[in-house]
Order: sequence, then C-alpha cells, then structure tokens
Amino acid sequence: MHMKPLLTAIAFGAVAAAPAAQSASPAFPDKPVRLIIGSAPGSGPDIIARLVADHLYKVWGERVVVDARPGAAGTISAEQTLRANPDGYTWMVLTSQLFIATSVFPDLKFNLDKDFVSMSLVGSVPWLLTLNPTVPAKSVSELIALAKKSPGKIRYGSGGPGSGEHFTTVMFTHMAGINMLHVPYKGVAPALLDTIANEIQMQFAVYPAGKPHIDSGRLRGLGISTAKRAPGLPNIPPIAETVPGYVTFGWYAMVAPKGTPEAVLAKASTEIVKAAREPAFGERLKVLGIEIIGGGRKELDDFRAAERKRLTDLVKATGISITK
Repeated sequence: MHMKPLLTAIAFGAVAAAPAAQSASPAFPDKPVRLIIGSAPGSGPDIIARLVADHLYKVWGERVVVDARPGAAGTISAEQTLRANPDGYTWMVLTSQLFIATSVFPDLKFNLDKDFVSMSLVGSVPWLLTLNPTVPAKSVSELIALAKKSPGKIRYGSGGPGSGEHFTTVMFTHMAGINMLHVPYKGVAPALLDTIANEIQMQFAVYPAGKPHIDSGRLRGLGISTAKRAPGLPNIPPIAETVPGYVTFGWYAMVAPKGTPEAVLAKASTEIVKAAREPAFGERLKVLGIEIIGGGRKELDDFRAAERKRLTDLVKATGISITK
C-alpha cells in the first residue's frame, strides 16, 4: 500500500497549479450551506467540518451548518445528501470510511463514484490503536499475545459494520492472526467513551478523536497505523513494527451531489484549498495529526480512483466481511 508517493504527488500538483476555477455567481452563497457528515459529533470528520465551516464563514459571511447523520458507516449521510436539491447549498464530507462501506455493503441506493462530484481533498490522518488502561497489555505484541490466549474475549468498538474503525480493526486482527469480538456503535465518540469505561477494551480511532484521551491517560495508545510515528505522539510506534505490512490511514475530502453548478463547485473548491494552504489553518490541522494535502477537484478525482482500487483490492485479498 504505497500511498505516500501518491499523496506527495497530489500535494505537489495542487501547490504547483491552483485549480483553474470558473468564477461563481457573486450571489453565492446568499444563504447557509449545509455540510453533511456521516459521523457523530466529536469525530474526526466533525472536527474537520467545523474548521472548514469557521473559515468559510469568515470569508463569505454565510454560515456553513454541519449536519451530523451518523449510522451505517456513512451511507446514511450519502443518501441524505443525494435527496437534496443540487443547487450548491448541500455538500458532504467524504471519508475513507464511506469508501470502505461501499466496498463491502451490497445493494446501496447510490453509486459513490458516479453520484458525487469532487470539490477538495483536505488531508490524510493516521489511526490510533487505543486500549483501556486496565487491560494488561502495554505493547501491540502483548495485546496480540493476550488475544491469542483468550480468543473472542477482547471487545472492540466501531462506528458500525463496514465503518473505518471496523475495517481497520478487521485488517489488524486478520494480519495478526487473532480473534476479537466486534461491538458496533453509531459513531466513534460513544465507542471511545465505552472504551474508557471498560465496557469494551479496544478501539481504533483517528488521531483527532483518540489523541486527547491518550494525553489525559484515560486510554493507552499502543500503536499508529502509518509507517512513521506522529510528531504529536512520538512514543507510540507504528503497528507495522510488530505486524509487518500493516499500514493504512484515513482521509477527509469535500464533495457535492452530481448536478451541482460548476461555478459553485469551482468557488467552493478554490476557497477550501486556499484555507488548507493558509499557515494558521494548516497548523490547526497539524495539531490534529492531519497531513495537509490541499488538493483541488482534479487531485481529488485522481485520489478517489486510486483509493477505490486500493480498498477494493484489500477487501478481496483479506476476505474482510461486515459481519465479522
């Protein structure tokens, strides 16, 4: 999964040539924009959406209202977005979670690749393997050994079957050769709270959602899903040091329903890319462990095509199922 070169190329391309945007009508926006997310409040997508919303309000003087529609690994948010009038006033945060869901869920009411048009690729983010501190495992290798001694006894949470957390954990258990019990939730935030309460013992969480709980000591951070350590958590090693080849990541992008006016797409894309490149905005994202990409519409189109192949191939190679 050599995605780093692709991310670097996208970032370079986005910096070298700003999106050739058509001029949107001066009237846009003249009312609030609805930004739908498929995760619960407090999740990574929610945090990113609110940062983007704050920036756009300062620029446009119109609110961008974050509308959380969690459930079914983000597919509910996609259905809600497609029900809206494609007039430019409804957008969606597209994440790796929804891409994963559309690789494993059958009979969806939408085609993610055809029904949504690209706006901007914001950035990528690592997953953190977190554990309740009472669990007697202080490293990934100790966790694997514990799981092998008691198959199915360690409970892990997710935002629902087929969600990013579910996929990331199943990928981990498959590659480590262990068995754990899946406990689905409607979002990662309640799953994290139950991990803290020891109702479940383990949780993969994206960096923005997991780091505060690791910093406070409420959760123990065992590993990071990327090949390198994160500057904000230098003591947490890559999982790949224990499970060779285990490298994955989440990402955040902005899309709109097919049929959205080109001028609106261009104006919104340009402003979101501009925000990602601003030092102050970028620093806020870096604190959250997010690697800034700041790609425009073409960059996101290319990235979506590459991710579709990567995730589809991974699902087929590992036999990952939403029922596990």
